[in-house]
Amino acid sequence: MKRIENVTFGGERPLFESHGLELDHVRIIDGESAIKECSDIICKNCHFEGKYPLWHVEGSEITHCYFAPSARSAIWYSNNMKMRDCVIDGPKFFREMKNLSLENVIINDADETFWGIDGLTIKNVVLHEGTYPFMHCNNIKVFGLDSDSKYVFQYCRNVEIHNARIETKDSFWEVEDVTIYDSVISGEYLGWHSKNLRLVNCHIAGEQPLCYAKNLVLENCTFDAECDRAFEYSSVQADIKGSIKSVKNPSSGLIVADGYGEIILDENIKAPANCKIVVRT
Repeated sequence: MKRIENVTFGGERPLFESHGLELDHVRIIDGESAIKECSDIICKNCHFEGKYPLWHVEGSEITHCYFAPSARSAIWYSNNMKMRDCVIDGPKFFREMKNLSLENVIINDADETFWGIDGLTIKNVVLHEGTYPFMHCNNIKVFGLDSDSKYVFQYCRNVEIHNARIETKDSFWEVEDVTIYDSVISGEYLGWHSKNLRLVNCHIAGEQPLCYAKNLVLENCTFDAECDRAFEYSSVQADIKGSIKSVKNPSSGLIVADGYGEIILDENIKAPANCKIVVRT
């Protein structure tokens, strides 16, 4: 493997079609597409400022690197990538990729980040700002996530999440086969139009959560005081620890809680309209 150390590159495609390359303390400044159509790339302690630096890269490890705001749309169409201990200040990272893993990564502008990823593992990742991270992603595993980005995890499939703090609205819309463990999810309109969404030991905050859901399951979950009109038109099996402000027109299933502020069953309820709502004794 060829090694390049303490060098600055600029211009367009300075390392185009490089294979078997280790970059250490390399700086990518102006220009575009510095590392494009490459394979077997290692980047350590590097600083990226130019646009689109890592496109169409097959097999890479990126550690202790920094991506400036100008390094927007930096990593697309690249497979089998591992990133660790990095800071990203640019938007629109990680598009149309397979087998991507991140550990101890801070993304300070998560706008339109993680789109169309198949096979994503993240550990101890922080997302700030931006909209629609994780759109149309499949086969995701999360072990530690702190996010205040808006509209996270929409149209995702086959997702497993542990120990997350997600503060947002319209999260987990139209997802399928998603399980969330030991997490806090705060924001309006959680999980609408989802299929096979399961929450275990989670705390839920925000208005009108979990409506229009199919095969929704909650196990040992708690709700904040403002969680009103939950489960509208949902088929649900819910074991709620504590009370919930209000439940409105669930279509089927069983809801068990320690108490209810209000149960709304009106003329707009949808068939089969046979959900059992029970107070735990």
